[in-house]
Amino acid sequence: TMGQKGPEQIIESDPLPWQERVLGSNDPSKPALVSALDALSFGRPTAVQRRTIPALLRGRHAICAAETGSGKTLAYLLPLLQRLLAGPRPQLRSGQTPSPLSLVLLPSRELAEQVRAVAASLCRSLGLRVREIGGGRGMGNVKRQLCAEPSLDVLLATPGALCKALRKQMVTLEQLSCLVLDEADTLLDPTFVELVEEDLTDLWDVKTQLVVVGATFPGGLSRLLSKFTDIGHFVTLVSQSLHCLLPHIQQKFVRIKGRDKVSELLQLIKVQSPSSGALLVFCNKAPTVNWLSYIFDDHKIKHLRLQGQMPAAVRAGIFSAFQKGEKDILVCTDLASRGLDTSRVELIVNYDFPDTLQDYLHRVGRVGRVGSQKPGSAISYVTHPWDVDLVRKIETAARRRTIVKQVMSQHSIALAHACTC
Repeated sequence: TMGQKGPEQIIESDPLPWQERVLGSNDPSKPALVSALDALSFGRPTAVQRRTIPALLRGRHAICAAETGSGKTLAYLLPLLQRLLAGPRPQLRSGQTPSPLSLVLLPSRELAEQVRAVAASLCRSLGLRVREIGGGRGMGNVKRQLCAEPSLDVLLATPGALCKALRKQMVTLEQLSCLVLDEADTLLDPTFVELVEEDLTDLWDVKTQLVVVGATFPGGLSRLLSKFTDIGHFVTLVSQSLHCLLPHIQQKFVRIKGRDKVSELLQLIKVQSPSSGALLVFCNKAPTVNWLSYIFDDHKIKHLRLQGQMPAAVRAGIFSAFQKGEKDILVCTDLASRGLDTSRVELIVNYDFPDTLQDYLHRVGRVGRVGSQKPGSAISYVTHPWDVDLVRKIETAARRRTIVKQVMSQHSIALAHACTC
């Protein structure tokens, strides 16, 4: 078991309020944005936000790498919205091809929906227009979303949906002033990287501000960016806790035979009290999610399940229902480990031990986040010899309080040490 409980350790936040950090004192858009933040009770800036926002307000290309749950979404959204409020906003006539001023590229529909909800809550009182497009809903739906507001301020999109929209000329990016790649490590996964490269080829303009955001530092990032721009023009904003095991999250490893995992998990759920908070159960593959869900049904355990092979109509709204507290248990694949807000989750169970250390950090990062009332804990079932090898690396990093080195390339490690802010 590793880690100590202590709500005061969760996330370092700024002693100064937003109005001292968000905008320069002479910026005319300052009152509107600060009022929107205050109305939504966003509190005070986190460490990541106070480091990132000034650089992005200056228009710098940036790589922002920080631990999960540290407030990265607002760190890039706020300067993006501030610059929109301060700059010219061309008005398109009905029937013209939609042309967003800012674009946020995200790896999943669920994450795109979540960021859209945050952006829309801020934009509503600011008069800014935001839309979101994702795959699995049909291009007719994508076209309706885009045509509803030709003069778009912010567009949130998954790589596949954006590629199709660009090919069918449903959207143009000629007026784009800011591009954000959120969850960059996942966007550089073999599943997405070709689509991301195609999107960048279609939309890249040297005048467009590029912001790359992630909780792990992907080794191929520099190589990808160098195809489109001079990597030397980027400011690198790296959290001191990047790729480190956060000490406030209690982590426990249970050596167990595969055939005993179900009974161990059922017993764990049985002893959970109603006040224990929500539970995430991670599996490595979609069939395991389905099978475990059937087991839960047999034991009358109320839960939701989420995995990438589910039809879009079934998958839609599942995570938001979990966030709203309709059910307290979600059985899922790593689809739910990237970027999604899980502040009500207090326990993570790795029913299947993750395949990589990167996946482990993302899963465990679902607890102890900004807005969490308790630091939370994680339990991992260790079954295979190769699981034991990863556990040893995790335990060594925890004892030495160092980064988990196998998460990124040696070049990225050196860059992280050199550019920590």
